[in-house]
Amino acid sequence: MARIDASKLNLEETVVEVSRVSKVVKGGRRFSIRALVVVGDRNGFVGYGFGKAAEYTEAIRKAVEDAKKHLIEVPLSGTTIPYLVKTNFGASEVLLKPAAPGTGVIAGGAVRAVMEAAGVRDILTKTLGSTNKANTVQACVKALRELRSPDAEAARRGKTVVELLGKKRAEQMAAATAAAAEQAAAARAAREEEARESRAAAAGRRGGGDRRGGGDRRGGGGERRGGGGERRR
Repeated sequence: MARIDASKLNLEETVVEVSRVSKVVKGGRRFSIRALVVVGDRNGFVGYGFGKAAEYTEAIRKAVEDAKKHLIEVPLSGTTIPYLVKTNFGASEVLLKPAAPGTGVIAGGAVRAVMEAAGVRDILTKTLGSTNKANTVQACVKALRELRSPDAEAARRGKTVVELLGKKRAEQMAAATAAAAEQAAAARAAREEEARESRAAAAGRRGGGDRRGGGDRRGGGGERRGGGGERRR
């Protein structure tokens, strides 16, 4: 499978777990920080990555770079997934089930991070077995990788989407996909507006702390001292 170019996507990152790990060497224990990060554009692309370093910020940076190298495309059906899927990774098992619009993301912390990054807004999930976050995230991404869109499956079978799903179901899926695209565009515009407002507020705070204002205050103090000298005379 060809690698997805992360530079063309507006990716957002979510730190799922940051833990302190150690390695036993000849001189004793060597401690470091391991980070697990999920990235996605909230519109069908998601990936996860691990990073290890001596500092938190460097470990997170490495994890983000690793996640961008392992992006996958998730075939969405409106605001949910096309069908139920159940996979396991190690001792962790994850079940993903489509849900009706308005249900929301019913999931735990690790699975929720993957679903929100991928742009899934209505889904029912269940985590079985081990609740280790690293294994849970990998099982969740493995499940999403197994999904296929109706178009791809119809092409594989040599049929049309209407023949595969039926006319009524195909129309419902087309309408849901169009509505989901509008919602995603509105959500993206809201996030960009919020980011612009936060940058403007930060710039305003930096401007308010101008050093020239401090110089004026020092000058005022000098005038007060001068006035005290006149009173002493």
